[in-house]
Amino acid sequence: MALRHAVLAALLDGEYSGYQLAKIFDVSVSNYWHAVPQQLYTELSKLESEGLIKGRQVIQHDRPNKRVYTVTPAGMDELERFATVPTKPGIIREDLLVLVQAVDHISVKPIIEQLEERALAAEAKVELFTRVLEGLRGDLDEETYLRKGEPIGPYLTCLRGLAHEQSTHQWVTNTARLLRERIAEPAEESES
Repeated sequence: MALRHAVLAALLDGEYSGYQLAKIFDVSVSNYWHAVPQQLYTELSKLESEGLIKGRQVIQHDRPNKRVYTVTPAGMDELERFATVPTKPGIIREDLLVLVQAVDHISVKPIIEQLEERALAAEAKVELFTRVLEGLRGDLDEETYLRKGEPIGPYLTCLRGLAHEQSTHQWVTNTARLLRERIAEPAEESES
């Protein structure tokens, strides 16, 4: 998948400015695609020049004017084409895992600190995804929403993000605890 497809998919829910799109990527799209605002603005320009999205200027009186974008029929055709391309399984590419892999040969304490920081970040994301899911569901319970609720796509991707962050939280918490216990053991053994 290219950034273009993530942008097109995000724009399906409405007409958004680059700033609004960056906020959407921060909250709901971040669980499956990461992009910084500069990348998004560059991609919006490309998509517009290719006719996959259409932009229009919105005059604002108290703030600078903004440009908002919507998906064109050609953009929908591109998403339809993309839907026919076999997907590849995701891969984990994470600096923290490189550090844990090397933990037998480098200082452990900074790694434990990073694991604990990641646990806090994952916990915050769990809370965020939970609020987003509750907002999408409204008064419906999850089972009813999954059978009949709209929109279902953002809900399902948010569920995946929630599961990922819960799993990450569990792994980093357990790994930090284990490493703390391992560095404490030699000190306890030398006291005996």
